[in-house]
Amino acid sequence: MSHPCHVRVEFCQPPADLARYFTTFYLAEITVPEGGPGDGAVSDYLHPEWGNLRLLSNNAVQAESEIDAGPANGGAGRIISNTNFIATGPSARAVRFTVGTTRLWGIGFLPLGWAKFVRVPAGDLANAVVDGNSHPAMASFAPLVAGLFDAQPDPSRELTWIIAGLRARMAEPVIDETRILAIHAALVDPDVVTVAELVERSGASPRTVERVCYRDFGFPPKLLMRRQRFMRSLSQFMLDPLLKWIGAIDSQYHDQAQFVRDFRQFMGMTPRQYGGMAHPVLDVFVRERMRLAGSAVQALDSPRGSSIAPPSISLAGGSI
Repeated sequence: MSHPCHVRVEFCQPPADLARYFTTFYLAEITVPEGGPGDGAVSDYLHPEWGNLRLLSNNAVQAESEIDAGPANGGAGRIISNTNFIATGPSARAVRFTVGTTRLWGIGFLPLGWAKFVRVPAGDLANAVVDGNSHPAMASFAPLVAGLFDAQPDPSRELTWIIAGLRARMAEPVIDETRILAIHAALVDPDVVTVAELVERSGASPRTVERVCYRDFGFPPKLLMRRQRFMRSLSQFMLDPLLKWIGAIDSQYHDQAQFVRDFRQFMGMTPRQYGGMAHPVLDVFVRERMRLAGSAVQALDSPRGSSIAPPSISLAGGSI
């Protein structure tokens, strides 16, 4: 059973020295009658995105991955629950989540940030959802959540804590930084249509581009380009459902049937099914992110990150 909920969210621009590595930091406060998860909870779907850390004030979130990465990836599985630290790799699949009343900080990696701070090939955690406290690729971030939340919420102190924790890891080197940035810039350019154009823009060989994409972006170049095309379309619909799907479809699609096939692959359902669902959390996130950052979803951010003004931490939100 799902209930009405109230969602307040504030997107914060990383400071200048971290802005090349992270999309945004955000604080969300979600209030659901009766608490949760369980009866007092709501469900929604995370869109395909880059890797993320989500740090929680309690254990009120359950996330369902479509893959079971098994022991080789530290036990990434289909359902992650009973944790205050959920981490995700780059995704090309929707992740269904159920959430009750909680406060949560989100930290979104850019591909360059994954290369610098995670130190595990992104392809090894593609489409994975893991318990960040125990997964070997993420456990070094666990101190962030351990000292984050006090009995009395203090968003300014919490943001300062996150920034200090990330700055402590700044000495890590980045391999192929120039190529990562060039590939990322080509991916978010809607005029780059083919893999050959992506390779040309990157200034590297096709083999090198394949290698860098797996290591730092999580997927082969062709799938990354399809994901970008799809996310341009989905974000348009989320911002203005009155467009209907036909008005939201990106110009790179040959026809509606091609878009429907992509929708099934990336979201695990049809556009009609998705359009008929309530999106109690993501509706608020997408609108507020577009208003503050100029892009509705993380996957469409440029290599330089978002253009959000310095954070005020006065939460905006809405009831769904």
